[in-house]
Amino acid sequence: MTLHLDDLRVRQLGECRYDSPFSEMLSTKQTSPHYVAEGDRVLLEDTVSMLAGHRLPSVQAPSFEAAGPRRKIYFDPANVTAGVVTCGGLCPGLNNVIRGLVQELAVHYQVKRILGFRNGLQGLTAEHRDDTVDLTPEGVRDIHHAGGTILGSSRGGQDADEMVDTLVLRGIDIMFVIGGDGGMRAATYLSNAIRARGLDIAVIGVPKTIDNDLPFTDQSFGFQSAFAKATDFIAAVAVEAAASPNGVGIVKLMGRHSGFIASYAALAANAADIVLIPEVPFALGGADGLLAHVERQVRAKGHVVIVLAEGAGQDLLEDYGLARATDASGNIKLGNIGELVKESITAHLTAVGLTPTMRYIDPSYAVRSIAANAYDSVYCLRLAHAAVHAAMAGRTEAAVARWRRRFVHVPLSLMTSRRNQVDPDGDLWMSVLETTCQPAEFGPARERERVRAGFC
Repeated sequence: MTLHLDDLRVRQLGECRYDSPFSEMLSTKQTSPHYVAEGDRVLLEDTVSMLAGHRLPSVQAPSFEAAGPRRKIYFDPANVTAGVVTCGGLCPGLNNVIRGLVQELAVHYQVKRILGFRNGLQGLTAEHRDDTVDLTPEGVRDIHHAGGTILGSSRGGQDADEMVDTLVLRGIDIMFVIGGDGGMRAATYLSNAIRARGLDIAVIGVPKTIDNDLPFTDQSFGFQSAFAKATDFIAAVAVEAAASPNGVGIVKLMGRHSGFIASYAALAANAADIVLIPEVPFALGGADGLLAHVERQVRAKGHVVIVLAEGAGQDLLEDYGLARATDASGNIKLGNIGELVKESITAHLTAVGLTPTMRYIDPSYAVRSIAANAYDSVYCLRLAHAAVHAAMAGRTEAAVARWRRRFVHVPLSLMTSRRNQVDPDGDLWMSVLETTCQPAEFGPARERERVRAGFC
């Protein structure tokens, strides 16, 4: 996808005429290695060759608007009612973002009211639009210590016009949508319906997904907490496998289309022999297939540890007549690749006289339901601050994200334009191969480069 400067511009509701509570603080600030002034922009690309490829002056190169407080704002805080909703699956840090939004809105901007809509976008339907909670600094003071979301969440494709009716009836001026790709799509539909009616309502997305598969963000919030917790399960399975005759340990982690959790957790645990992710296809059979490699590992070490992303090897399941059903958000339902791998390994090792002791764990819900760790707690708070600043300055149809370690505004349409995935040719996957010493791919016998190291 080739992006131009205009593709990265964020829509504004109108002229900012009100003094910001931060105006005096910002009066002398200029761009530095630690701050981006409000009139400056953050470059999309970060290499000389990529920038040179545009053949444009730097001010015309693709870039994002910097996030942060403005000297002038669009909304009069005293008349603002803000809404907050959490969408999709659970993720560490949801409560942290809610708390950060409420504190910033109430304490610094002193807005009139903050409403939390319950159970995801279902809360914006006609049937549930009155089931809201008033969010106050006192009410959210300690929620960051708990996992999940105090507002509840759900999946599903609600009608955009019906949701806009709710915003109008409840007097919402600013709507914060905290969600993954489905949530960002819904925020886009909501924004389009608002614009079609000519309404003065800002919609700001705070993107979340522990899969880390949303584009134009360095990392999604909750990701670090999730892979840190997953590391504990890998370590436990490794102990079990090593203590058992012909031990086989399998940990299936979340990652529908992207193998970031599996890759990072495997690197952190440093105990996996094999990592399987959606971005790198693999074959079960053959001299260079997964089963043969597992057998070699068990014969050489006495055990093997496998980290498996849930979306890996889905093509293998098509031979089993898997129906490609979808969930309420339109996501394709995945087949259980973990069971297939477990059963195939059991059958293969038994057939060659190495009857395995199998240890299989799927800790997905345990990983995504935890409270945010210290890193994500800080990250969520800063994203919440950036989201409030963007909304109060009249930005809309945008998400806040961190890009090249700078906080920026990203048009909502771009947040769902593609997926962030592990690059099989990138340095992250190379680190996985170096650490596990697994082949670059598992497939039919062919000449290939294998990673070799003395400690493998």
